[in-house]
Amino acid sequence: MSEFGFNTLSVHAGAQPDPATGARATPIYQTTAYVFEDADHAAALFNLQVFGNIYSRIMNPTNAVLEERVAALEGGRAALAVSSGHAAQLIAFHPLMNPGDEFVAARHLYGGSITQFKHSFAKFDWHVKWADTQNPDSFKAQITEKTKAVYIESIANPGGVISDIEAIAAIAHSAGVPLIVDNTMASPYLIRPFEWGADIVVHSATKFLGGHGNSMAGVVVDGGRFDWGNGKFPTLSEPCPSYHGMKIWETFGDMAYAIACRVLSLRDLGPALSPTNAFLILTGCETLPLRMQRHCDNALAVAKWLKEHPKVAWVNYAGLEGDASYGLHRTYCPKGAGSIFTFGVKGGYEAGKAMVNNVKLFSHLANIGDTRSLIIHPASTTHRQLEPEQRAAAGAGDDVVRLSIGIENVEDIVADLDQALNA
Repeated sequence: MSEFGFNTLSVHAGAQPDPATGARATPIYQTTAYVFEDADHAAALFNLQVFGNIYSRIMNPTNAVLEERVAALEGGRAALAVSSGHAAQLIAFHPLMNPGDEFVAARHLYGGSITQFKHSFAKFDWHVKWADTQNPDSFKAQITEKTKAVYIESIANPGGVISDIEAIAAIAHSAGVPLIVDNTMASPYLIRPFEWGADIVVHSATKFLGGHGNSMAGVVVDGGRFDWGNGKFPTLSEPCPSYHGMKIWETFGDMAYAIACRVLSLRDLGPALSPTNAFLILTGCETLPLRMQRHCDNALAVAKWLKEHPKVAWVNYAGLEGDASYGLHRTYCPKGAGSIFTFGVKGGYEAGKAMVNNVKLFSHLANIGDTRSLIIHPASTTHRQLEPEQRAAAGAGDDVVRLSIGIENVEDIVADLDQALNA
């Protein structure tokens, strides 16, 4: 369906009327397993000689529609849907990394990602080295012979910093490693990282793709252009012992990485996505372009208003002229700078906590990308596990309040923030 526009793909990509019933909406295939035609058919499926359904931990028809849709929206070759954004990150790295390997990641990341990379990944003997999102050359300085990937967020959570994807991709490629971009905050409506040189895109589909705060999911998308046979990735290029010596890169070509994520990583690590959640995310995708534009329009209006408020010390939103990321916003996402941004409350840590305790329309919770407006004080919640200097580096200092601006009337959003700041 590549010939269709983005809005059309959001509604139709991957989906067809159900051949058994004629149902127009994608059915929820609530099943654990699938009947084989005969013993030879089963053997061919297990040997990866034909594509088909075996077991819902690895593949499911509802999930397959979601995978095809997100791949189409991102302009990727293939995708894999999993149980959460954190699961997507784990699955994305698993085919690339061996014990002792390293990857370089931007410091401006979601706090949970920082913790996952620093602590949980270390249990696999995978090691992260940190670079400055706003200084692409800092990534080059951290790359060694052990580096297997570079990881950034297209728009950073919570600070809203926009990454120079093209520049960082060039640095990764000069070292022979892929660039992985978490595109959760932007969604493919605002930024399509493959068009700027990314090789792998991950999403917490829990956020904007689903958009309604009702289901957890993650997606890994393979751009289909990276040379996995360059000698750095033996899982993809060398004989695979669990498939009788098959070489995945040689066999599957531009789908090799996506196949490995499914038949090795998802098969063995097991973070399968519920088909019911896949159905809900699919439903959310249908309105993605409509919601994202309203999110962005509302966020820009709120950011401009906050910038003039006497109890606000600063506002960090790439859509504001003069912001450090404004130029990158105009380059990478001219339709809008997203709906997530941070600002500083005069009075610091206690003032930030007090503000979130006084909102009425906003929901105080640890999520983003909902139709509803959301608020949180990262230093006391999502980034609480980090040391103060780590919180500051991640854009989550003591005075920081993060907003996820919803699609309500902007006048009501502003009124609630005003009363909370003045309470």
